[in-house]
Amino acid sequence: MHPDVAFPVWSSERARRTESVIDRLLPPATEPPHRLHEAMRYAVLGGGKRIRALLAYGGGELTDADPAVVDSVAAAIELLHAYSLIHDDLPCMDDDALRRGKPACHVAFGEATALLAGDALQSFAFETLAGAALPEACRAVLTLARAAGSHGMAGGQAIDLGCVDAGLDLSELERMHRLKTGALIRAAVRLGADCGRPVDADGNAALLRYASAIGLAFQVVDDVLDVEGTAQSLGKTAGKDAVQRKSTYVTLLGLTAARERIEALRLDARAALSGFGARARRLGELADWIAARTH
Repeated sequence: MHPDVAFPVWSSERARRTESVIDRLLPPATEPPHRLHEAMRYAVLGGGKRIRALLAYGGGELTDADPAVVDSVAAAIELLHAYSLIHDDLPCMDDDALRRGKPACHVAFGEATALLAGDALQSFAFETLAGAALPEACRAVLTLARAAGSHGMAGGQAIDLGCVDAGLDLSELERMHRLKTGALIRAAVRLGADCGRPVDADGNAALLRYASAIGLAFQVVDDVLDVEGTAQSLGKTAGKDAVQRKSTYVTLLGLTAARERIEALRLDARAALSGFGARARRLGELADWIAARTH
């Protein structure tokens, strides 16, 4: 794709590309076990913003990676993300009946099948990475595994479950979201960049700073949208944080300060990319998009 293509065109093309890759990789619903494969496809296809996949492609463009190599990384990240959403929505977790504008997987297929679909998608994410023609496939698998485990998404979810009604201060809230949301976002940028030319130590530090800033910004925006959005606009239940009396950036800072925090994080992410020049164009545009998103 030509580098001068506008961001909306680029992001739409990359999202469609990710959808096509996942569709091709996943077992068809006609293959047994039929209901499990149907649930897997239901949960991961036909919805979502594909932000994590876009970050992988943006990271790849920064290091001149072949998009065909980044395809497997983008697909694996979205498969893992879909698994986390299935499990997050279960009654024993966040107990949400709506996801991506349609019934959550456990509502559509039952809890047992949804649990298995999440498990299978997680396994398939690692299978996809391990079988890909990546420069460092073992390191890629390790990066994704760390993002998913107790020092990543699972750990953040555990903190989230433990703080219902108890409340968190701002530093604790930030730590939770750097694990629950930020870990996979950091992995997406890292994995995409690793598909191309090596980056020196300063460049790696800058990428980590960028990914950490946008990962946190993503969550602060989520907290604002939970207050201001609707189920129709968000594709998931709005106002749940208040019902569950969870600590959020809005409850701790207020709406105005939360929005100011989003802007500060966006600027920090942009500043982190300053040494990369035009190669970081898409990552910079993604930072702007994440900060300004309305769903």
